Amino acid sequence: MESSYAHGTSLVPLLGGTIGANLEATTARFPDREVLVSRHQSLRYTYTTFSEEVDLVARGLLARGVEVGDRVGIWSPNRAEWAVVQYATAKVGAILVTVNPAYRSAELAFVLRQSGMRTVVAASGFRGADYVAMIDAARADAPALAEVVILDDDSYQALRSDGQRVTAGALERREAVLDADQPINIQYTSGTTGFPKGATLSHHNILNNGFFVGEGCRYTEEDRICVPVPYYHCFGMVMGNLAATTHGACVVLPAEGFEGAAVLEAVSAERCTSLYGVPTMFIAELAEPAFATADLTTLRTGIMAGSPCPVEVMRQVVEKMGMEEVTICYGMTETSPVSTQTSPDDSLEQRTGTVGRAHPHVEVKVIDPATGLAVPRGETGELCTRGYSVMLGYWDEPERTAEVLDRAGWMHTGDLATMDPAGYVNIVGRTKDMIIRGGENVYPREVEELLYTHPAIADVQVIGVPDPRYGEVVMAWVQLRPGEELDAETLVGWCRERMAHFKVPSHVRFVEGFPMTVTGKVQKYKMREQAIAELGLEAIAAERTA
Repeated sequence: MESSYAHGTSLVPLLGGTIGANLEATTARFPDREVLVSRHQSLRYTYTTFSEEVDLVARGLLARGVEVGDRVGIWSPNRAEWAVVQYATAKVGAILVTVNPAYRSAELAFVLRQSGMRTVVAASGFRGADYVAMIDAARADAPALAEVVILDDDSYQALRSDGQRVTAGALERREAVLDADQPINIQYTSGTTGFPKGATLSHHNILNNGFFVGEGCRYTEEDRICVPVPYYHCFGMVMGNLAATTHGACVVLPAEGFEGAAVLEAVSAERCTSLYGVPTMFIAELAEPAFATADLTTLRTGIMAGSPCPVEVMRQVVEKMGMEEVTICYGMTETSPVSTQTSPDDSLEQRTGTVGRAHPHVEVKVIDPATGLAVPRGETGELCTRGYSVMLGYWDEPERTAEVLDRAGWMHTGDLATMDPAGYVNIVGRTKDMIIRGGENVYPREVEELLYTHPAIADVQVIGVPDPRYGEVVMAWVQLRPGEELDAETLVGWCRERMAHFKVPSHVRFVEGFPMTVTGKVQKYKMREQAIAELGLEAIAAERTA
């Protein structure tokens, strides 16, 4: 029987240069085409004007003494300056540390200290959070932090002014000593326990991943990509910015953070051809009152990623939003991020029921976690990936790197998956999320997919909670569609008619939303913690983890 291994063969070669050199090449090809539109800032850049601004800020960093390998942080919601700093740091060889806009003082202090950040460029605040005050409070624990540049006061303009004192030749000399395999980005993963880990990525990692994501969406210079996902994560800065600038396309920012109405307005006004989002974003857009009158006729493609993509939601995106070529991408920060992607040529079933096949120049396999051996096709195991996209490692943490990156270069994702005979991968859950009910394995994704077909349900998440008899049982958190009514007893009865008894939820909780990261990933561990407290299961939980 064929094993669950596949590799993405491609006649298109990997890009060998740096991010700065690639931007220059694209600018030479498309000098007058738009590259970035920030709707909420009323800012528009052509490739020429954007490259000029990038070079100015890059020279400003040189004037401030930033060296190759220095860590420069960016802490801001989605703004044009974020993208400028991304490319400017790449041009001087600094390592951009992307800081989650939702971080608070303790998390910020950890990232500043652990990365050894020299400079931080930050907004003054976002959604009620005072970034300036939090930076001031954290500086005592961050001895390497020498400079703070605030986008909303004179300090950012001073950085730009300093750039005028440095010649273009000085920047060219700096770029000449850069190498594509040097680290260029640290992204802190939001772990479920302990402190976040700084996934360290190179020019080669993220430039190529952005390029091949764009190839998967068939981007050209005619495409306009609406990016409501946060820049601080790979979805925004790699799959958005780098996918665009490797193809001469344009990025459109609807707002600083996600706003469903702003997304619909931006797609309509800017004639966007592509739209990105995590499933919860698409669910929100479909439910917007303005959806009925929004002009989405220019949409052709897009990407749904970041969390498991419900089949029913994907179907609605294709049918109601006209995104007939929409793709699903799967990956993780540690793999730059995309490892698999569906194709516009795939059947609707393949594009709604799988995460596609191995990306170009990437290998994937599904293994038995106990033995490390690849399982036969169709069987469930842990998904591993290998290739150009795998991170350099976790910043300054070789032991934690060795926990996920083996001697053969395989990244162990922690995701449970199957691979079919044609090489299509389906994610069925997390190794840590799998529910074992009385010896029966229950994959939350399978239960969720069935619950999504209930006409009253808008969104659902399934978790395992402790149980004195079975060890664990199934719990469903359910978000209803506006105006719909449903009770737990009715829903459980509906489930009993459609799934095996051990998969039927023992507990149902109706909610308005779910605890999430800023990128829209549902935090199931927080749901489990809340459920244990609300159901009074602390003693059982303690017994089971002792």
